[in-house]
Amino acid sequence: MVENGKQNKAKLEKKRKRKGASEKGEGGVECTVAHASTRGLIVRPESTTSLADLKGTLAFLRSSLISIVADRFDFKSKKKKRRGIYGAKMLWILRFSGFFSAAVVMIILSPSLQSFPPAEAIRSSNLDGNLRFSVLLSPPHSLPQLSFRKSAIFRNADECGFSDHQIRGRTSVCDPSLVHVAITLDVEYLRGSIAAVHSILQHSLCPENVFFHFLVSETNLESLVRSTFPQLKFKVYYFEPEIVRSLISTSVRQALEQPLNYARNYLADLLEPCVKRVIYLDSDLVVVDDIAKLWTTNLGSRTIGAPEYCHANFTKYFTAGFWSEERFSGTFWGRKPCYFNTGVMVIDLVKWRRVGYTKRIERWMEIQKSDRIYDLGSLPPYLLVFAGHVAPIEHRWNQHGLGGDNVRGSCRNLHPGPVSLLHWSGSGKPWLRLDSKQPCPLDALWAPYDLYGHSH
Repeated sequence: MVENGKQNKAKLEKKRKRKGASEKGEGGVECTVAHASTRGLIVRPESTTSLADLKGTLAFLRSSLISIVADRFDFKSKKKKRRGIYGAKMLWILRFSGFFSAAVVMIILSPSLQSFPPAEAIRSSNLDGNLRFSVLLSPPHSLPQLSFRKSAIFRNADECGFSDHQIRGRTSVCDPSLVHVAITLDVEYLRGSIAAVHSILQHSLCPENVFFHFLVSETNLESLVRSTFPQLKFKVYYFEPEIVRSLISTSVRQALEQPLNYARNYLADLLEPCVKRVIYLDSDLVVVDDIAKLWTTNLGSRTIGAPEYCHANFTKYFTAGFWSEERFSGTFWGRKPCYFNTGVMVIDLVKWRRVGYTKRIERWMEIQKSDRIYDLGSLPPYLLVFAGHVAPIEHRWNQHGLGGDNVRGSCRNLHPGPVSLLHWSGSGKPWLRLDSKQPCPLDALWAPYDLYGHSH
């Protein structure tokens, strides 16, 4: 009777547990799982097996297995009572049951494991305002953690006035009062780009009238710019590297072969048709004068304006084979070509679009692939198309070469005369030299605009 009472009690207890389990299952995933998803963890609804149920199932299967095998071997018989044999058999049973338990776990969990594709299983979350947590496994194209201090807010001076768009509380990219500046953004030069933007805002009389056009090949830099410059007027344009990759040839420096270096060739296509003029700037410079002065440059009948350096040896920018063949060198007949640096240009986009200069640049890049007529990267095609037809701009707007030559990156001095823009063209970059504790003297002029790192 006692034995029957225990069995009935056990049956009732099992029914009660099954009923509770079914009631829990009807509601899908429990609230605790939903809360976990707000911490950056993704859980699929199919995975409704609780950890407690799993443990109970494994314990039941393991005990049943041991009981069955024990009965099979009849451990209580006199033949098997010897301690050594009994211990060996029991050890074998425990090991087998352990393997069996592991197999059951994999079978039960396999649907849940398959429901997490890598992109969803790899997540990062902010645990608090400053502490960042990242899963060790990263997506293939993830960016390193970059942190910049928030810039001060720069306001227009009273004499700037307000356009109709600004009075109505919104600014359109087509607002004719805007100064348009195009800069590339990429991880390697991001620190330089942020410093360039910071310098422009700091020295502008009307910083709220400056509109930035950022050219990117990575898709997750916009939020970083927004957090660093909360009031900045800007738009991000994605440049597809494959557009130009097949046209790029090897150069004296690998950095010059990056597709984003050629994005400037496509500004007329990327920017809105209402944008009629743009200042293109490299990422390794700072502006120490009002950018509006450069914006108002008179281009006359020319398509681009830039500081020219006619004393430079122009022939060195092309190979001996180029100069020996008239079909190539003849392009400069009737022109007085001078070297100019493409890191600072004022571009008339209306004329560019009308003439179709992008196609002309691409044509020279195709010739380079087959005939090797120059050794540098994106500069020579511009010289071939525009040299001798450039609206001259004062040299103060491109004190270039501060990064040294393209190999050693040696220190250099400023050119004689006034300075409105400092340009670290060449292989040496100021942020790298400052970090390595081996700066050049002029790198100290770049440092005040650097927003990299946490504020102290």
